[in-house]
Amino acid sequence: MLASYLESLALVERMHRLLLDVIKDEFERLGIIDVNAVQALLLFNIGENEVSAGELKSRGYYQGSNVSYNLKKLVEGGFMHHQRSSVDRRAVRVSLTERGHEIRGVVAALFSRHAAGLDRESVVPFEEMDRLNTALRRLERFWSEQIRYIY
Repeated sequence: MLASYLESLALVERMHRLLLDVIKDEFERLGIIDVNAVQALLLFNIGENEVSAGELKSRGYYQGSNVSYNLKKLVEGGFMHHQRSSVDRRAVRVSLTERGHEIRGVVAALFSRHAAGLDRESVVPFEEMDRLNTALRRLERFWSEQIRYIY
């Protein structure tokens, strides 16, 4: 069991890095140089929502990156709007600009092509992907409980 668990840990870590490499590769292929893979993933995950920087950090999608720095760069690059909260001046809410939606669309198209290819080529059929997601959600819940237990 320990060996399988350690292999799963290594796979999860590598998968996240590979996801960023896949996005980076697509952007290089398309000649998109003004946004990096982490920033593109931020734009994708924000989508139509208006969120706070704190919410993005707490979701934990961006290990190894400075979310505040990337948000600042996205605002400066015209990919995001930002607005201070009228209730709490320290809090900043962000949403995508038209330019941000364009980048999000590139990532969405990439993910859509990959999802179709995985199923079509029987790399990971839909039913298997569902089982994988169920297992990953259980692992996520287990880890979350471990963190709560510590504190």
